[in-house]
This record gives sequence, structure tokens and C-alpha cells, in this order.
Amino acid sequence: MSEFTHLDHHGHARMVDVTEKQPSVRSATAEALVRCAPHVVAALRDGSVPKGDVLAVARVAGIAAAKRTPELLPLAHVIGVHGVVVDAEVTDDGVALRATARTADRTGVEMEALTAVSVAALNVVDMVKGLDKGTMIENVRLTEKTGGKSGDWHRAD
Repeated sequence: MSEFTHLDHHGHARMVDVTEKQPSVRSATAEALVRCAPHVVAALRDGSVPKGDVLAVARVAGIAAAKRTPELLPLAHVIGVHGVVVDAEVTDDGVALRATARTADRTGVEMEALTAVSVAALNVVDMVKGLDKGTMIENVRLTEKTGGKSGDWHRAD
């Protein structure tokens, strides 16, 4: 049985010590879909959502969330989040979101990318829930990461 990195020898949760690791350039990308009803998609496309510019708010919220990841995930390291891009596109199914986080630090930014895309998705739901309470978030997932000890990884599907 392999050793769990976030548990000490008593089985208690701990933060992994990355002090001795050398900083390196790393990035991670995550995506999500906010599935919306056709009338919500139409309102997004014509800019008639009562709460305003849904995509702009989602982008800013995602960027802010990436920078606050260690406040939300107790075992995540405080790292320098040096770049975050959140893309939002209205599709026939709803809003497709993609977030990429970058750093030059001792540990990766996978959680920052996932946090960014998740909070961006939550903001889309918040802004359109008055039009349709059935709006839902689907397929929040990491799609790729680069750098670090484990190297590059890309989702196959």
C-alpha cells in the first residue's frame, strides 16, 4: 500500500512540506459547462439577462477565486498565482467555461484552475437563476497540466 502524502504516520491530515522543492513554471487548465435552457441561451446571446453581463462577471469571479484557493482548500499551498485566464462562451447548450492558471512556484496550480472554473460556473448560475432554476453545472474537470515533478498531462477525451 502506498503512503498517503497528506497524512502523517498517525493518519492525521497534514500539509505536504514543499520547502526543499525548486520553483518551476507550471500551468493547469480546467473546464466546465453550465447547462442552460434554450430561453436562457437566447437571453445570454441577446444580452437581456436582467442581472447584466453574465460572462464578464463570471470571468472576474473566476480570476478572483483562483487567487483565494488556499482559503477554500485547507491543504492547498499558498502560491504565487501569476496568471489566470477565464474564457466563457455561449453555446447552444449553455455557457462553456475554461480557466488556465499559471505560476512559477514549488507546487502546481491544478486546484487554482479548478477553483476558477467552478466559481465562474457558480456565478453564471447565480446570474441566470431568475430565468431558470433548473440551470446546472456539468463536467468540471482538469483538462491539462504542465510542469513540475510529474511533468505534463493532457486529458485523453
